[in-house]
Amino acid sequence: MLTFEQKQKIIESFPELTRKEVSLKRLNYHYEDSLYDKTIVVQHLHPNGNGYVYVEGISGYTPDERGLVNIREASESELRRTIEDAIRALSTEEQWDEEEAVEEVWVNGQGQKLTLLEEEGFFNIYHGYNLEESFGDYGEAVDYLKEERFKRSGGDLK
Repeated sequence: MLTFEQKQKIIESFPELTRKEVSLKRLNYHYEDSLYDKTIVVQHLHPNGNGYVYVEGISGYTPDERGLVNIREASESELRRTIEDAIRALSTEEQWDEEEAVEEVWVNGQGQKLTLLEEEGFFNIYHGYNLEESFGDYGEAVDYLKEERFKRSGGDLK
């Protein structure tokens, strides 16, 4: 798990975000150029490492009722990708469903690789050319991969 300082450094590497301190030593990061009323990208980053990113309406995420995903356990690449996706969603009027489909490589401790592909509204997991599992939701596919002890590789196909 990344520390508060590591997450803060990653978030602050996005020059388009503005830091604002809130209660209990938490930080919010706003995207002031948002095309929408919503400007908060990172909400309540706490010194204990907890925090949230706004991803409402973005394909590939399973947000809570507020449109947020928790970043407590996020890796550096996951955090960067989530923030990039959030900024892109707040800066465009186009629907995310028309964006590039998900293509990710996941690897376990033994070096085995699985590929997660978004195809025709489904999230399919392949071992080589063989279909391993299929899910109707990105979050379900990621949960399955994590349960099987796979981690997203830095070598995504995208």
